[in-house]
Parts: sequence; C-alpha cells; structure tokens
Amino acid sequence: MRRAARQDDNHGQVREAFEKAGCTVEDTSGVGGGFADLLVGKAGKLVMVEVKDGSKSPSRRQRTEDEARFAEKWRQAGIEVVLVETLEQAIQLAAQL
Repeated sequence: MRRAARQDDNHGQVREAFEKAGCTVEDTSGVGGGFADLLVGKAGKLVMVEVKDGSKSPSRRQRTEDEARFAEKWRQAGIEVVLVETLEQAIQLAAQL
C-alpha cells in the first residue's frame, strides 16, 4: 500500500506564487513515484517543478531516490525538473516562462 505523499511546508505558497504570476498550475504532488510536485505552464511553455522547503536543513531538502530517478529520466529526455525552494525562485522561474 502506497503512503500518502508528503508536501513541504512552503508547497501551497509556491503554488500560489506561480498562479499570481499568471501561470497555469496543476498540483501533482499526490501522484507518487517521484513525480514532480507541480506542472507549471505559461505562454506555451511547460515546466515540471519539485518543491523543497528552503528553510529546512540541506539534508531535509534533498530529493528522494524516487524524485532523483524521475528527474534524471526526464533530464535524459531533454526536460529539466526544476527545483524550487523559495518564493523568490518561483517568481523568477515564472518570469522566464
């Protein structure tokens, strides 16, 4: 039986920052298997985002084995799973879309 996915404390705030920046956001944190936490789109561009809480210690911000495997699989396909730890990073990424 699969355990419920755990969201980082800043997950909702990061999602809202993307939405306020005019992005379309799909929360995929419950998919499991290391799948990225958010799909974020704007102006015909789509990025996958892994949310980590930047206020936590570096060891608590590391990707899980499943998340690392997922990110590497998509990196090999030419698509980066972007790691976002702060609201500022979310705002900067949204501005690049």
